[in-house]
Parts: sequence; C-alpha cells; structure tokens
Amino acid sequence: MYALVDCNNFYASCERVFNPSLQGKPIAILSNNDGCVISRSDEAKLLGLPMGAPAFKYKSFFTANKVQVFSSNYSLYGDMSSRVMTILQQFSPDVEVYSIDEAFIQFKGFDNYNFTTYGTEIRDRVLKWTGIPTCVGIAPTKALSKVANKIARKFPKQTNGTYVIDTEEKRLKALKWIKLEDVWGIGRRLHKRLAIKNCKTALDFVNLPDNWVRKNFSITEWKLKKDLEGIPTLDLEIKENKKSIATTRSFEHTFSDLENIKERISTFATSCAEKLRKQNSSCHMIVVLLGSDKHKKDTEQHRGTFNVSMSYPTDSSLAISNAAIKAVERIYKPGVKYKRAGVIVTGLVPTNNHQLHLFTSENPKHKPLMKAIDKLNFKYGDQKLKIANQDLERTWKMKQKHLSPKYTTSFNDIIKVK
Repeated sequence: MYALVDCNNFYASCERVFNPSLQGKPIAILSNNDGCVISRSDEAKLLGLPMGAPAFKYKSFFTANKVQVFSSNYSLYGDMSSRVMTILQQFSPDVEVYSIDEAFIQFKGFDNYNFTTYGTEIRDRVLKWTGIPTCVGIAPTKALSKVANKIARKFPKQTNGTYVIDTEEKRLKALKWIKLEDVWGIGRRLHKRLAIKNCKTALDFVNLPDNWVRKNFSITEWKLKKDLEGIPTLDLEIKENKKSIATTRSFEHTFSDLENIKERISTFATSCAEKLRKQNSSCHMIVVLLGSDKHKKDTEQHRGTFNVSMSYPTDSSLAISNAAIKAVERIYKPGVKYKRAGVIVTGLVPTNNHQLHLFTSENPKHKPLMKAIDKLNFKYGDQKLKIANQDLERTWKMKQKHLSPKYTTSFNDIIKVK
C-alpha cells in the first residue's frame, strides 16, 4: 500500500502556526518580489481569489476582503517542510519527498494494519508536533493514493482527513467521481487528446483498451492507466543530485555599465559553486544569461547567452566566477539597460569520482580555500566571506514588503514568550 500525505494550504498553514490570530482569515502568499499569488487559504479561495493573480491588480480586492497578504518566507517554509518529512519517516523507511508540501510513503510488510487508523495517527502526530494540518490518502498504488488524498481533502468531515481505497468498490467509485483533468499525471495536452475519445472521468480513461493506449501514447500514460487499475507500476523515486544548478535573478535596478553587471554575475556564479559543493558535484560547463527589461518596449532590447566549457570539472568559486565574467563580457552590449541575468552550471559529475585531464587541472589551493570559506560562512552566516570581485556591502534582496519573521531559522526572530 501507498500513502500520499499532503499538507493543507502549506504556506498559509506555516504562517498560522506562529500567528494563531490568522486562523479562519483569508490568506494570500505572494511569489518572488511580491509578484503574484502562489498560495491561498481555503477562505481566500472561497472569496474567488485566483491562483497567479497579479498582486498590484488585486490590491483593492485584498483591502476590501481583508485578505492577509504575505511575501514568500522560504526559510520558514523549507524548515517546516523538513520537520514534516522527518516525522513521516517514523511511520515507514520508504518515503519519497514529492514536493515541499507532500510525500509518498510505501508500506511494506504492513499487511495486518488498519490503514484508516494508521493514516489518522500520521495526521495527528504531524499536527501535534508541527501545527501543520494534513490529509492522507492510502491505496494500493501511487496514482490511486493521489485520488484517495483528493477525496480526503474534498470531504474532511466524512473522512476526518484520511481516506483508504482498499476495495474494488471504493476504487471504481473514486475513479467515477474524479474528473479526468484532476488526475495526477494528466496534463492539458493529454486531456485534450483523451477528450476526443469522450473521456470525462478517470474511469473513462481506465476503461480504454490497453492496446489503444500503448499505440497512441507513451509508456508513461500506460503505466498511469495500470496504476489507476490498482496494478502498481509507478515506484518510489530515489532522490538524486541535480543534473544542473541555476541562479537567475532580476536586478533591483536596470544596469547599463559592465562593472555592475560583472559584480552581479560573479555573485550568481559563486552561489552556483556553493550549491555544487553542497551536493559534492563539479561542473564541466557554465552558461551565462543576460537580458534587458522586456516590459519596457521603448528601450533597446537585447538578450544573450554564452556557454563556457571547462577543460576540467570544478566546484571552485574562483574558477566558475572568472569563467562567468569572461562570458558576460562577450554578451554585453553598450548602451543597453539590462534587468536580468543568470548563471547555470551543468555537465555535473561527482567531485571525488571523475575523469582527469592529461594536461590541465585545477589549482590545488582552491579545494582547501573553498572548504575554509564554506566553514566560516556556515558558522557566521552566509556571505560573510566573499571573493574579491563581489561587493562586500551588497546583497541581492527580493521585494518582500509583507515578509513574516523567520521564526525557526533566525535567532533574532525566535518567538519571545511573555
């Protein structure tokens, strides 16, 4: 059996944990730079606030409906997610963290368990230990556990937040109830193609002939169909290191001078190098992006990309930064006001297990230097130590006018009990 544990309105729930006065009030969480709505509480959904609503267009809506607006507090959300996932590992060793607010659990050797009771125990422990409400769907396959979770979320009073599909009758009833577009793995394009066959529900999809599905779709869609039939074909996915790492940002202001742009590129490249070292990877290629403000049509537009291939894999901030700066010099066009830039490192290999180059290699002093920098930055805070072509007084800051405190990750923001 599989369980899908999903945190209810996760970002909004995180804010409520440390500010109980928000209970029952509509909440909207904004994206980077307070751009658009990326998460809503149930109360905000009932008011008709759409996902992706531009914040500047909905200011009057927020005020009129007393919607509590927050900037994305990723430090808080990431830490709370880690706590929830750690708790889930107490119920089974086989846990796949699917996203920041949901995870699959596989139950091996749980044949004699009452899964309704066990699912309720999972919900109760997560709520008691973190304050985050969840819903649990349990079924013989991953796809069906997703369906079960939607039922638990849709009918909280009838299910008490936990629903188990453990009979053929329940499976058929659930597939008949759920709309095709709401099925996990059915995207817009696939939904349009299936609509031609008059598929409106998950049951319609499951009832399609196997041969027709395999002939007209990929193996992924066929596996999804078998999973919905109750035949396990989708296994837990083991977390792997990223195949590429990117740091892309919009500038606080537009820049037309090369020196300011080079400083930003160096900072982004250093960030990528730090992420490489955290996952014990090195890169073979560096991609640098630079673009003007596409929204200002009256100014000269220019976007450029340049790839740098390294002769040896590296995780050194010095090497990656220098390569990125040379790349941006090739892209830069005088007179253009640039608004956005990025650095991507790709061609990743394990740092301790890669093919050596016969004639070139990295400066042996870089390894101990990077280790010392990482250690000091971890101890005293990020960006305390920087390389020389970075501005010591400058940090990239998102527009976050409605940011709540970092209750669990900053000593300065720890709640004081009066």
